[in-house]
Amino acid sequence: MPASTIRKRHELMLDTVLGPLLGELLRQADLLEIMLNPDGTLWLETLHQGIFQSDLSLNADQAANIIKLIASHHHLIVDEQSPELACELKVFGARFQAWLPPIVTAPVFNIRKLAQVVFSLDEYLHRNTITLEQATALKEAILNKKNILIAGGTGSGKTTFANALLHELQLSFDRILVLEDLAELQLHAPNHVHLRTSLAKNMRHLVKGALRMRPDRIIIGEVRDGGAALELLKAWNTGHPGGLCTIHANSAIAALTRLEDLLLEVVQHVPPRLISDAIDIVVFMSRNHQGQHRVQEILNVT
Repeated sequence: MPASTIRKRHELMLDTVLGPLLGELLRQADLLEIMLNPDGTLWLETLHQGIFQSDLSLNADQAANIIKLIASHHHLIVDEQSPELACELKVFGARFQAWLPPIVTAPVFNIRKLAQVVFSLDEYLHRNTITLEQATALKEAILNKKNILIAGGTGSGKTTFANALLHELQLSFDRILVLEDLAELQLHAPNHVHLRTSLAKNMRHLVKGALRMRPDRIIIGEVRDGGAALELLKAWNTGHPGGLCTIHANSAIAALTRLEDLLLEVVQHVPPRLISDAIDIVVFMSRNHQGQHRVQEILNVT
């Protein structure tokens, strides 16, 4: 069966499951996320408006039906014994996270779309979310193959900014390996390979495997566990500079201590030089109450 036919069937199925209103929302170019709360209210986040409550709502039965039908489409089961569902809605380029009671009082879900628009550093500069000095320093860091760690809280714009930095590599002939749990990073360099984790292969496996694929640069979507953090630092310390990675943290300094905490999950002692030799620059992203992202600070690691 042609891929276009399969895609059309999936799209029709999701339209039936989600209903015309949610389907229409997911097709909007500036939509970032749809969030259903237990009280049935639907909150939206868009590029231009930030987070706001919509005038749409779903009752508990409608929400549970959506979650269970999406689970069925992915050949998964979600019920009281297995109340979590995490999957992708590939047709819409989105990831789906849902919970059922008893974890929550009523069904909830988040649908987060992958970035539809890649902003360049120059566009960040035009939007006044980065200074000229910061943009110039980061462009030089990428050109000089510095390893960059992007830190921030949930929704702070880490992935979007990572895409902006990767945009600077679109004319590079370096062999670049991009490792992710979900396909969120966008790279248009001519010589690159995307690897994704699976139930059988975690991020630590991907980093080890990437080293056998003659990489010039190793890019990781996000480091979440100690094994992946250790392999990443070892890789960046052994002749593979120019890497990029994101991490959850509350400041640039906290990103380094967070990395140390992750390493302590798998080793008893973390030599400070293991981190300082691997990480050259930490960029900390933040989001204000209006939903605007900005580069809060840039730290040179010495």
